[in-house]
Amino acid sequence: MKAYPNLIPKSFAILLIISVFLATGCSLTRKLKEHQALVRKITVKGVDKEFAEAAPTFVDKQEQPNNWINLNLYYMFSHDGKKDVGEPPAILDTQLVEYSRQQIERFLQNKGYLKAKVTDSIAVKKKKAHLYFTAVEGPMFRIRRITDSILDPSVRGLYRNNRNNFSHIQPGGRYDTDSLAYDRDEFFQVMKRNGYYDFYRQYINYSVDTAFDNSVADVRMIIGNPEGKKKHPIYTINNTLVTISASNGRTDGKADTLQVDSQFRFVDYSHSFKPKVVTNYVFQKKGDIYNIDKQTLTTSRLSELNVFRNVPNPNYEKKGDSTNKLNMQIDITPLKKMSDRVEGEFIFNNGRYGYNVGNTFTNRNLFKSAAILQVKLNWSVLFDNGNNNINDNGVENQEFKTGVSLTYPRLITPFSVPTLGEYGVPHTTFSSNYSLFYQKGLVTRKSFVNSLTYDFAETAHKLHTFTPIDIEFSSGVIDPAARDSLEKNGRDAYLRLIGRTIFTVGSQYTYQVNADMLNSYGSFTYFKGSVDVGGNTMSLVTNALNTSRDSIGARTLLGHAFSQYVRGEADLRIYRGFGNEKQFVFRINPGIGIPYGNSSQMVFEKEFYAGGANDMRAWLPRTLGPGQFNRASYGVGLVGDDLRQRLKYLDQFGEIKIIGNAEYRYKIADNFFGSKLKGAFFTDFGNIWRLKETSDNPRGEFKLNNLWQSTAIGIGTGLRFDLTYFVFRLDAAFKFKDPQFDGADQWVLIQHFNELFHNHDFKNNYYQTNGESYNFMQLNFGIGLPF
Repeated sequence: MKAYPNLIPKSFAILLIISVFLATGCSLTRKLKEHQALVRKITVKGVDKEFAEAAPTFVDKQEQPNNWINLNLYYMFSHDGKKDVGEPPAILDTQLVEYSRQQIERFLQNKGYLKAKVTDSIAVKKKKAHLYFTAVEGPMFRIRRITDSILDPSVRGLYRNNRNNFSHIQPGGRYDTDSLAYDRDEFFQVMKRNGYYDFYRQYINYSVDTAFDNSVADVRMIIGNPEGKKKHPIYTINNTLVTISASNGRTDGKADTLQVDSQFRFVDYSHSFKPKVVTNYVFQKKGDIYNIDKQTLTTSRLSELNVFRNVPNPNYEKKGDSTNKLNMQIDITPLKKMSDRVEGEFIFNNGRYGYNVGNTFTNRNLFKSAAILQVKLNWSVLFDNGNNNINDNGVENQEFKTGVSLTYPRLITPFSVPTLGEYGVPHTTFSSNYSLFYQKGLVTRKSFVNSLTYDFAETAHKLHTFTPIDIEFSSGVIDPAARDSLEKNGRDAYLRLIGRTIFTVGSQYTYQVNADMLNSYGSFTYFKGSVDVGGNTMSLVTNALNTSRDSIGARTLLGHAFSQYVRGEADLRIYRGFGNEKQFVFRINPGIGIPYGNSSQMVFEKEFYAGGANDMRAWLPRTLGPGQFNRASYGVGLVGDDLRQRLKYLDQFGEIKIIGNAEYRYKIADNFFGSKLKGAFFTDFGNIWRLKETSDNPRGEFKLNNLWQSTAIGIGTGLRFDLTYFVFRLDAAFKFKDPQFDGADQWVLIQHFNELFHNHDFKNNYYQTNGESYNFMQLNFGIGLPF
């Protein structure tokens, strides 16, 4: 066998060149004029430690020291005064320094140091400026008494009953104008939730009496009445006009007009919607008091239907009498009914490469009911040039998928259920999916899945997905030469796994917490748990009917065996934010599948696999595990090479999975050719295992006393190009600990670092025993974050 060189991919080499250039950098002051200086440091002294971190942020943005990489990017790519990339240098400006001093002083006074004074000074050396701000805070003023003066007794009662629920100002607490502003905004919202449509923030004022000798302040909240009125009016909802324009936004021509009931009048210039599409998600009903939360809820749910664009808040018009009633108007524009999206990706690694092309057609408003019809097509091909003895054209495998789904924005059940739209639009999805997998020289496998799924939100952070009916049918046709080879070598388990015709009827349930926070940079915990159970009903039926059994003793129905199993999986992530878009994420993703009753094996499509861009990034998909299984166990020679090649990408599966990831994410540059440039350092650990010992995967079974030895570890770094609408990701991952080896040899990156980009004894020996090159590094290109 010939050992092929492991070349550095060109894209990785380019990435290294850019990194080295940024690391060496350029002179930060090289383009400054003689009289200019670059602000490189800010020091604020004399500020209480509670505000020491916030105080420097009140220095004017143009005087804030540059992010070093942002500034270098600006010098590298911005020319002729353009600011397309990076950020321009922070040039010292004494007027802005004085303005910054005033802002810091005002900030301290607002935080209760009413006598605070701030001075500034500037030190310049080698065109680099250091700004100093020195504060003398004086005593901190505390609140002695809080009173109110509210003329309207109804408003007074509302304030006193709710104040403890929102107020940030309390007797004995620090006097803080930000807290006063917060209280004003919170009570404004309370008023807007209780019918006071005409109430404005300007009605709320504060009177503050300070005793400078005692450093205390008496605060009084004052709420006046509207001019010429003895009280603030409470408004109720009257009639609602819903107007839907054509998709171009125009409202001319003939419209479909319908008086739905005593509240709703429906006018549709697009001729495309039934009234209930909108009225089901208008949460302000006739006779209800005006409530700003229900106004926002209406806007949010109509947007979530994904059939309208730019849904504005409803407009309100006071009825021309003294009844204090509001006529509501909702004006919305539909999205184009039809759309088509083409997607694709390309992967490569040392002679292995492939592509994945997909097309999604969407009809956003089937049956005029906001039902979304999607037809998806996907074709993927994997090539393995140089290591393919079976397929002379290099094609390792191909897979074609097609699917149709119809999603209604409500729960469709045999019995009546409420709308359940308070926390999110519920959905009912009918779907059918077909896949054809072909690996030349081994198997042609078909799978057909039909399901009915409901999803609904329990709260804003809790989501339930329930599939009561999931019917799956799969079959495989094994290549005659492959069947003969597998039979001769005692691989009957593989013949049953990939060659049997089998079906099942099951149910699935998934529960998620905080899925709505995944794109934020805060601190929270995300959880997703799912369970998949199949075959129990069919077991009861076939046992009751005493149906026939197949050659391995499994019950059959209509001439085919059915699968019986339970499969569970969990995804727990802990996110910790550190400000400025820096975040640490820890993830643990265990799973287990157990065949029982009528099955001795899991269905092929239900097995776990490891590797790929979203879990163990240093390994290609389906190339890790199970356990300490090493594909050298097939032996050396024609027989071993034949088995190893035929079963490639199919023999590394398991019924148990434990995958973990730790990733630190940070921002590199705010403007890199129109995107935010971000980075990440990560480590991935885990593996998959077989439930019990098998001759097909020696050393692949799960054992607690061997868990560490059979755990893989990968490390790496990556770049993320944040284009707001999506994130383009490039990760370079390295195998650090590889469980297919033993003892110290598992630590491959340490033991064989000299072969990272060269071939010596380790790689050459691996090629002789395993029939393929050993790759320390894997490049992953992807859209979106890995988790």
